[in-house]
Amino acid sequence: MHRKAGADRAVATLTALGLLAAGMPLRAIAVSASGAQAKPHATTPAPRPEGAASPSATAIEATAIEVDGGWPRMYPVASGGSLLVYQPQVSAWKDQAHMVAFSAVSYRDTNANKPAFGTLRMEADTSVALPERLVSFKNLRTVEASFQTLSKEQVREVVATIETVMSGDERVIALDRVLVNIDKSQIVPKNVEGIKADPPAIFFSTTPAVMVNVDSEPIWSPIKENDLKFAVNTNWDLFQHVPTNTFYLRNDASWLQAADVKGPWVAARTLPDSFRKLPADENWKDVKANLPGKPIAGAVPHVFVSFTPAELILLTGAPKYVPVTGTSLLWVSNTESDLFRLGKGGAVYYLVAGRWFAAPDFKGAWTFATPSLPEDFKRIPLEHDRSRVLASVPGTDQAAEAVLIAQIPQTARVSTKETKPPEVAFQGEAQFAPIEQTTVERAVNTDKDVFKVGELYYMCYQGVWFVGKAATGPWEVAQSVPEAIYKIPASSPSHHVTYVTIEEDDDDWVTFAAAAGYTGMMVAWGCTVWGTGWYYPPYYGYGGFYPYYYGGFPTYGYSAWYNPWTGGYGRSAGVYGPYGGAGVGARYNPRTGTYARGAAAYGPYGARGVAQAYNPRTGTYAATRQGSSVYGSWGSTAVQRGDDWAKTNRYTNRQTGNTTRTIRTDEGAAVTRRGDGGAAVGVGQGGNVYAGSDGNVYRRQDGNWQKYDNGDWSNSPNQPGDRSRPDDRTGSERPQATSGQRDAQDRATTDQLNRDSRARAEGSQRTHDAGSYRSGASSPRTGSYRSGGARGGGRRR
Repeated sequence: MHRKAGADRAVATLTALGLLAAGMPLRAIAVSASGAQAKPHATTPAPRPEGAASPSATAIEATAIEVDGGWPRMYPVASGGSLLVYQPQVSAWKDQAHMVAFSAVSYRDTNANKPAFGTLRMEADTSVALPERLVSFKNLRTVEASFQTLSKEQVREVVATIETVMSGDERVIALDRVLVNIDKSQIVPKNVEGIKADPPAIFFSTTPAVMVNVDSEPIWSPIKENDLKFAVNTNWDLFQHVPTNTFYLRNDASWLQAADVKGPWVAARTLPDSFRKLPADENWKDVKANLPGKPIAGAVPHVFVSFTPAELILLTGAPKYVPVTGTSLLWVSNTESDLFRLGKGGAVYYLVAGRWFAAPDFKGAWTFATPSLPEDFKRIPLEHDRSRVLASVPGTDQAAEAVLIAQIPQTARVSTKETKPPEVAFQGEAQFAPIEQTTVERAVNTDKDVFKVGELYYMCYQGVWFVGKAATGPWEVAQSVPEAIYKIPASSPSHHVTYVTIEEDDDDWVTFAAAAGYTGMMVAWGCTVWGTGWYYPPYYGYGGFYPYYYGGFPTYGYSAWYNPWTGGYGRSAGVYGPYGGAGVGARYNPRTGTYARGAAAYGPYGARGVAQAYNPRTGTYAATRQGSSVYGSWGSTAVQRGDDWAKTNRYTNRQTGNTTRTIRTDEGAAVTRRGDGGAAVGVGQGGNVYAGSDGNVYRRQDGNWQKYDNGDWSNSPNQPGDRSRPDDRTGSERPQATSGQRDAQDRATTDQLNRDSRARAEGSQRTHDAGSYRSGASSPRTGSYRSGGARGGGRRR
């Protein structure tokens, strides 16, 4: 039976990664850089900061929206002194679950005129909250402390303070600070076997047009006491007026009509009275709100209709080419599609669902191009309006980072006694079909993921496995899952359940983990792509007043695009239909034999309208920009989400009544929280003080590295250099290095410090940008890795 399968199904193998998690997400009250400077617990002005440059007012203001509160962090010491902990530098982050990191620390005794600097080596277990872009750690312990000028007792006090005063509520750091530290060359993607890249049907237009995707031939459902029928297998409001055999299509506030579903479509004349007689319920609310419809201003849009998932490249007029700096690429800027050209007469490259396709011109013929992209795609600047495409260019840091994020699972601890399974209803008797290459059978006439393995039945629902002795239950939380289920290939519409595993179990609780593949993100060709690329025909038929229809999970049909600020895929609306693209049709209830319209059958955060997201894997709605947690709809008593800590941390200050204010210290600026613990959070670029790999403390001053040596800072000709490091926390020395060894260590330490300095600045920028994105200060659908998308380009309606 299958339990801890997560390691076997990991989408990437990582070695020697660098990250850390620490801190607390406080909302700082910014002050100007000229604010009063003071030593902790003092009321008199302090001298110029030691070790850290004063951040600018701009930097201070920026921290107010940083999700983790900023760095460095100040903590009181029991003896009356204080500690200032600088942003950690990580040496390892194994499986995104355990980290090892170094941090520079300054310690001030109440009677000291200036602080003493040292380094700490810490280890902790980590947890990631992707929606909040936060990392937390627990079981924190300091395994090594190195301070040149402190006594053994003072060093012990430093260690005790770090491990006790830094409470669990405060141990978070922005994910973006962590990601920039990773050695991307050590991320080895594990591609999912069987993912396809056959080009979909791709339509092209330079005049107004819309894309109507219908999942197979239209399946028409009657409407009670009405002579209209509606198509259940499309996201559009598509009707058939039976007496005249005329078809009607709602395009936003206007209506089109045609004598054939595939067109040609023209502006509708007077709509039949049948539209006014539609039932007054949620299913028809949007339709009735747009009756009788507004006249079409300008040209009637061309309607492209496809019975298999298709894409539309829509330009506003002739192509507008914008050179991409440092490359021979031209960006086609007057389209929402990710579209580039290799010179005005060269090949056209189109990115959709994480896959690149190329053609001689905009009308095709299209071929798969991801493995053979020109090297210039790797040189697209991060500042470019569509730099998000870098996540889909094999070999880039952004592609490796997207792969890493895709492997971080959502987890939940599930009560075996309190968790109530969903009701499972079938269209008639339960019908099962064999899954190729396995001994597993899948139910085909229900909207639930139900399987038969041997004499038992298994159901995966909202990231939780259940087991029963009959297809209709009763069900109970599963404590193991057959290995055969994890062999379901990508060619099966049930492949996504192979990404939900059991991590731990006992009699009362089971811990489940759902990787990104469960919600549609796969790894292939060294990148994170959307969907398997397979087309899964629907299961449908007629057995009563209403037809029954169970749609598959399409990869194409809604211009799926990667959002670097969420680590997930978004969908386009607008030209793909009022409810968000292919796979968003009417949801069939086999128990009642009726439909709920506008429900997503699949897709990147399927939507009933733009603001409300629906995920078919979870069966829930959430009023967010891009979807909801896999475990978001379960009650917190029965299902304890692994990232619940992030929700608590976001509102810590408001819930406890604690307040924050910015203070100035000898060591720089910090934001202090008055309340439990009295901890402080820094502002600015994380401070310019670092722990060197040689055990020394360094700071960046006027473009040079200065070493802290016996209480003073110096530009020694040999620095960065070797100094004996303690074998324990008490200061015993190791053998001295030779001159040749010191030279090599000098170079290695300098390289390390330069890398960490760049990473700290980049992490601070990204954390600020992520805060801007989350706060709504930038475009809600970003195309760029810079400024949270505020530059525009790639916005979606």
